[in-house]
Amino acid sequence: QVSAALKEGRVTPTELCQRCLSLIKSTKFLNAYITVAEETALKQAEESEKRYRTGQPLGVLDGIPIAVKDNFNTAGIETTCASNMLKGYISPYSATVVQKLLDQGAVLLGKTNLDEFAMGSGSTDGIFGPVRNPWSYSRQYKEKSVLKSQSEDEESNWVISGGSSGGSAAAVSSFTCFAALGSDTGGSTRNPAAHCGVVGLKPTYGLISRHGLIPLVNSMDVPGILTRCVDDAAVVLGSLAGHDPKDSTTIQDNFKPFELPSLTDVSKLSIGIPKEYNAPGLSSEILALWSKAADLFKDAGAKVIEVSLPHTRYSIVCYHVLCTAEVASNMARFDGLEYGHRSNMNKSTESMYAATRREGFNDVVRGRILSGNYFLLKQNYENYFIKAQKVRRLIANDFVKVFQSGVDILLTPTTLSDAAPYMEFIKEDNRTRSAQDDILTQAANMAGLPAINVPTALSERGLPIGLQFIGRSFQEKQLLSVAKWFEKQVKFPVIQLEEVKRHDHDVFQHQKSASFS
Repeated sequence: QVSAALKEGRVTPTELCQRCLSLIKSTKFLNAYITVAEETALKQAEESEKRYRTGQPLGVLDGIPIAVKDNFNTAGIETTCASNMLKGYISPYSATVVQKLLDQGAVLLGKTNLDEFAMGSGSTDGIFGPVRNPWSYSRQYKEKSVLKSQSEDEESNWVISGGSSGGSAAAVSSFTCFAALGSDTGGSTRNPAAHCGVVGLKPTYGLISRHGLIPLVNSMDVPGILTRCVDDAAVVLGSLAGHDPKDSTTIQDNFKPFELPSLTDVSKLSIGIPKEYNAPGLSSEILALWSKAADLFKDAGAKVIEVSLPHTRYSIVCYHVLCTAEVASNMARFDGLEYGHRSNMNKSTESMYAATRREGFNDVVRGRILSGNYFLLKQNYENYFIKAQKVRRLIANDFVKVFQSGVDILLTPTTLSDAAPYMEFIKEDNRTRSAQDDILTQAANMAGLPAINVPTALSERGLPIGLQFIGRSFQEKQLLSVAKWFEKQVKFPVIQLEEVKRHDHDVFQHQKSASFS
């Protein structure tokens, strides 16, 4: 819609960019952005405006304000991974996905907050502080959240945004940009999308280039897309997907961008409900919503069947071994010699190396490096790493069998509950939290399958709940078409941001009209 408004001249790219920048300032309390590239963004918007004036826009994304998670390299703009290790680091090149968006004329507003090196599920563990969920300041949440006592102030009542792409999800949810990039290794795009009430797409492994995404787990990392509706996710996917000579794991074939059909008939669809996803800790509210969603498909004529993915219950343990092993390998590059932080300890190369890593990484990152190196020790390699790889194959085969049996799409919850209050969330350590929060999302990464979070309803506390659709490999069109049909049925409510209304009434009104059908 906003693309059409730009074409018709109802709004100019510069006006749009200024409105978004103004909104970023008025929602600074959310801590969604680490770096705001105001000057660069306005320059890009100006160039876009010239193209519109001459009637030669580069495409649908020309002039559209976007944000990028701060673990994607951006030439000329700081890339920190929310870590002391990379504070002040400016990459000489941009990640392929970032470059593709810029080549389409998108306006890059800035870099968004995350857990340090994307290790976490709350966006609470980076050096720039936690990201606040915009819904904490929505009328819907405030009306439902009765403070336990009058003395408990609103300040301690805010909820987390999910992670590790919490900054990107909060940025899209609070209208400061129209789309954002996240990364997804175990659910890091879908989890915050569910908590912030936005669409979060994790494409098939290999469909989008990872070149320039600072790696966490090479064999599972995928750039993720966060938008406010499914159609927008399809548009962004269309401009990002395809072969990249700089990433040998991308598909060789050319990718044809597609327009999503408006599904009216779902009677030919077979929807699988995996029983293992009724996991311990799943809230009764989400269970009821999941069941309601299955009925929605059934009533529309689709075939809904219970299926089994028996090895799902081993996936968290398996993921822990594989993730930490790859992290240990990937983090070896941060040694203080070539780039990033360097300690002043100069007794020996060894001591400088050790001090650099001690000062540069937080406890979470160091903990994962330690675990990973333990699993990779010669005497443990067979028992842990090789065994985990075998279990991963069994998990992937479960999905293959289910899809071969005639199931088109799997429907599951995305998270165990709605967003936790920050004070409650930090009572448990990162590892415990990540293990709980990744349980429903991370098997799709193990199998390399496409999955999407669709915001579905508000909880009793007035917070978003999302459901997840998992599709067959490289069948994004079918997955997104079903997600779009579902999105249309559930009519998820628009966030009513009290704080922003107070700060910036006009901008908010414009954003609302420009972004929602």
